[in-house]
Amino acid sequence: MRLGLNLGYWGAGNDAANLALAKKADELDYAVVWAAEAYGSDAPTVLSWVAAQTSRIDVGSAVLQIPARTPAMTAMTAATLDTLSGGRFRLGLGVSGPQVSEGWHGVKFASPLGRTREYVEIVRKALSRSRVKYDGEHFQLPLPGGPGKALTLTVHPVREEIPVYLAAIGPKNLELTGEIANGWLPVFFSPEHAGEQLKLIQAGADKAGRSLDGFDVVPTVPLVVGDDWKACADAVRGYAALYIGGMGSREKNFYNQLACRMGFASEAADVQQKYLGRDYEGAMAAVPLEFIDATSLLGPKERIAERMQAFAAAGVTTLTMAPSMPDPESSAHALEVAAEAIELAGVA
Repeated sequence: MRLGLNLGYWGAGNDAANLALAKKADELDYAVVWAAEAYGSDAPTVLSWVAAQTSRIDVGSAVLQIPARTPAMTAMTAATLDTLSGGRFRLGLGVSGPQVSEGWHGVKFASPLGRTREYVEIVRKALSRSRVKYDGEHFQLPLPGGPGKALTLTVHPVREEIPVYLAAIGPKNLELTGEIANGWLPVFFSPEHAGEQLKLIQAGADKAGRSLDGFDVVPTVPLVVGDDWKACADAVRGYAALYIGGMGSREKNFYNQLACRMGFASEAADVQQKYLGRDYEGAMAAVPLEFIDATSLLGPKERIAERMQAFAAAGVTTLTMAPSMPDPESSAHALEVAAEAIELAGVA
């Protein structure tokens, strides 16, 4: 199991600190640093900046939003980032949610599975530098009856294949991930609850007749270092409450549904009720301590090492840290503690 770093969204006033963290992760031989996008900063620009100021660590999108770009544009971006970084780019993709897809990008949130499948096929076709012709239900290239020509990507990526990761939560999307992707980007991953998710990924691989040898399971987990793990959990409450309670609508919140499948249905409903009622403090307090502990790394080095063993045993191959510390210095220290903990755990 390798370690990664997730910088989250750029532009929140901690950009310089995030770059310092990326450099620290590079020094500590972390495998990859990820950046996200929603409706603020875009991931490719951030990753270009990070790649230019690091030397070994991979840079990955977690995720590029499928409704934000045509598949051809994503292939162009992936090829450019892979070239500029010297073969260090990982392409993470996701459909986002209805609010962002339709409200920000003006793209209907319809047939997410079919769109994702076709999107990945076109991206890979373009990255292989084949002439791009595609006749699908959702994408047609070139458009029929017009002047469009089937074109070939002019940029040569460094590697023969740029790995494609999918951010999947629901059962059908998990099957699709096992069927077509090189890796999975889960959120709120719990070693004790992940068995069914990984079975669905395996079912997708079986359907496609492919092996999962080399398949990369890459959860992002909050990291809080301290003597009292229960006190550390408080630093994660705001993040958990936002996703369980306020990400998406009352009827369609994928993270809330995930918490329900993990056995926290009544608690998830309580968090959402409070959050949507703007009782944010109450929503944070309502997040179960057991949920936070199951999906985070909390406490002193020895306890973190013990939890790392559980993540590795559950099938995680790259464990990505999201430091939830009060200042840049303690976040950098937390990355050091995590590097020491994985050695202590004996799973590196």
